[in-house]
Parts: sequence; structure tokens; C-alpha cells
Amino acid sequence: MKFSRLLFAFTLASTVTAASAADGLIALKSPHSAKETMNRLEEQVKAKGLNVFARIDHAAGAAKIGKTLRPTEVLIFGNPQGGTPFMECAQTVGIDLPLKALVWEDASAQVWLGYNDPAYLAKRSDVADCAVVPNLQKALAGLAGAATAP
Repeated sequence: MKFSRLLFAFTLASTVTAASAADGLIALKSPHSAKETMNRLEEQVKAKGLNVFARIDHAAGAAKIGKTLRPTEVLIFGNPQGGTPFMECAQTVGIDLPLKALVWEDASAQVWLGYNDPAYLAKRSDVADCAVVPNLQKALAGLAGAATAP
């Protein structure tokens, strides 16, 4: 059992791409379709008792104006239990809350799930030492990892 957890952690770490430290985006490759990845993420979010505020289908929006866009969806989610302590560190973090995750298919048909690193958000609001950040990082990594697991 311990070996399988270690293997899962290694596999997850090898599929995570931190785009660049400057932009704070964490992106994970998904072996699923974009729709399935987003469905899995939404299920995980709800299973953890978080609120889903919106699911935005950018490709559907593009189609309304006669444009074509590869699958691209955003899920907006969270709860006051996680967001309030973050905003107590700096209310300006509220511009980045509720949390968001983006699922997209790139030009080579690879599906990705991305989200903003809470450490980046904290640094941007000049509260890099906010105590809630590690918990939010762990929660987001868990949700994203479960949604993109084989």
C-alpha cells in the first residue's frame, strides 16, 4: 500500500507543470477528455462539500458568435471556511476568490487542468506568510489530482 501511494505521488509529480513561477499557474495533464476531466473535478468539489458557483463553457460561448474554440471550461468554487481566513490575511485576495480551475484541450489534443497556486495569490497580495496557504494548496492539489487520475 505504501509503495502504491509513493508511485501515485511520483506519477502525479511527473505530470504537474508549474508554468512559470511568475504566473502562478499549476497545470496537470489529464488522460481524460476535457468534458470528463471537468465532470470529475466538479464531482470532487461537491464531494468535499464545496460550493460550485458556476461552470463556464468558453467553447459554447465562442460557438454563439460563430467561432470555434477547443474545449475550454472554468469551474468557480469554494466556501467561506477556506476563503475567509485567506481574506483575513489580506482582503485583496478576494479578487481571486472564489477559487477557479480551468480545463482545456491544447492544439495537440492534450487535456490540461490548471489552477492558480494559492502561494502565488498570497504573494501577489503581499501576505506570502498567510497560514492558510498550505492547506489551500493541499486541497487544490488533491482535487486536481483526483480529477486527473487514470
